[in-house]
Amino acid sequence: MLELTTLIDGNRERCSISDGVWLIGRGDMCRLRLDFQDVSERHALLTVRNGRAVIEDLHSANGTYVNGEEIDRPVELDGSKVVQIGSSMLRISEADAGTAEPQSEYAEPHPAGWTADAHPEAVPASEPEAPRQEDESPPPDPMREIRRNVQEQIQHELLKRMDMKKLTLQGVDHEGLEDTAREKIRGIIDEVVAKGRLPDGIDPVRLEDDVFNEAMRLGPLEDLLADDTVSEIMVNGASKVYVERGGKLQLSDCQFTDDASVLAVIERIVAPLGRRIDESQPYVDARLADGSRVNAIIPPLALSGPTITIRKFSKKALTPDDFIRFGTWTHNAAEFMRLCVLLRKNVIVAGGTGSGKTTLLNLLSGYIPHDERIVTVEDAAELRLQQPHVVRLEARPPNIEGKGAVTIRDLVRNCLRMRPDRIIVGECRGGEALDMLQAMNTGHDGSLTTVHANSPRDVVSRLETMVMMSGMELPSKAIREQIASAVDVIIHESRLSDGSRKVVAISEVTGIEGNQIVMQEIFAFRQTGVGANGRVLGDFRPTGAMPTWYDQLAGRGIKCDPRMFDPDFEGNVDLEVRR
Repeated sequence: MLELTTLIDGNRERCSISDGVWLIGRGDMCRLRLDFQDVSERHALLTVRNGRAVIEDLHSANGTYVNGEEIDRPVELDGSKVVQIGSSMLRISEADAGTAEPQSEYAEPHPAGWTADAHPEAVPASEPEAPRQEDESPPPDPMREIRRNVQEQIQHELLKRMDMKKLTLQGVDHEGLEDTAREKIRGIIDEVVAKGRLPDGIDPVRLEDDVFNEAMRLGPLEDLLADDTVSEIMVNGASKVYVERGGKLQLSDCQFTDDASVLAVIERIVAPLGRRIDESQPYVDARLADGSRVNAIIPPLALSGPTITIRKFSKKALTPDDFIRFGTWTHNAAEFMRLCVLLRKNVIVAGGTGSGKTTLLNLLSGYIPHDERIVTVEDAAELRLQQPHVVRLEARPPNIEGKGAVTIRDLVRNCLRMRPDRIIVGECRGGEALDMLQAMNTGHDGSLTTVHANSPRDVVSRLETMVMMSGMELPSKAIREQIASAVDVIIHESRLSDGSRKVVAISEVTGIEGNQIVMQEIFAFRQTGVGANGRVLGDFRPTGAMPTWYDQLAGRGIKCDPRMFDPDFEGNVDLEVRR
């Protein structure tokens, strides 16, 4: 057993210290806590094992000194070496049972600035633990901080050994860089293990993955991105990462080293897309390689630190049967929407934020025949169409000089000259709504888009507002006539109180009377109650109304059983399409 002697402000104290890794600093997570301004949050690391003690500086602001000399590498300690951290002195020696100070409930209080966390053995066993207040944060996990410190040191060593710029100039591709980084990291960890310096409880294989993800990929987010139960990831600064599972928010165990690590992850996401984020442009929309949507915002706008929001997309494209299994809609509703797409009806998918509009738009696009030319226009490319003839267009933000921006409206205008059979706009949120309506009214039938709205009726007012944002001074009646002529079907999707996403209404736009657009619901969700577990109960059924264009089906070679629209019919109806 070793003994630790401390000298702080002239007060000397001794205690025994057991094997393990002891983090020294003034942070709350430190086992040996020195609460002084000249001591860093995580100042040094003391490793004790088999009667040997090694001190290592953790790149502290004021340095760690052994016998008056600043150390830049691990130093083994013995009774002749004095460690200076700030204004505090520490010395490690072998414990002498005859000189060890007795501990009792009458022990003298610890010197100012040297907290009880530093001497766990000095706290009387009989002293009751103070009750923790309900709003008090749980105590920090020392092992997590140790793992984080070890990871930081390996990353620092990796930067020394791997010249990224040189490898890039040599023409090494991204996959080659990853292979080289993996090899270097494995070599560093093998050296640490061979020297017996890897703290107990740290798995070398997991450590290798963590360092690799931090250096080459998205760091701690990689595990969450691989977790199929996570639908959304919200990074609120370095220490708080929330996830959404089953429609409910949860605080995850994932943490970043510091704000710089979060910024590095943001840069890795936006750089390949030609986008930027800095103080002059402190927020950005982007996407991951799988199409998952990303929003990032940094200080000074984000007061809690760099913030990332990732809305994950399913690794496999969802099918209508998946939607039926999830309870999003019914078989007959899916067949009706297939009918609308085959008849080249202009469809708008509406709903609130996070209701699943883009996912539903992607599914509807799957009904488009494979012999048609499709042009998609998006702010950040998210749609994943399976057809062979697809042209994808993505908007571009302005450069650092504020020039070169290409908006969705510019792309919608351009795609009209690209001979599209179908135009799919990821989301209408501004003046491009006017161009989209004009495209629908000038022969580009079967177009699809999404709109933020709280109900099918609200879609009309939202479109009207967006048309006014185009700068064209059109009278309200003219705008509504354009909407009534262009839009055929509105699908409204909602995120219910239990976190589930459901199609709650499918409405047909039948025309305009006076100054009012007329609609009729074809399918609707009626909530009947709430289950014991908070799950929303209800039925999604036809209303009994038939679409006004039902008589067109025979001329298009499509046979549809009219019982599809009977609210009392319990069976499933399949379309018969003659090619």
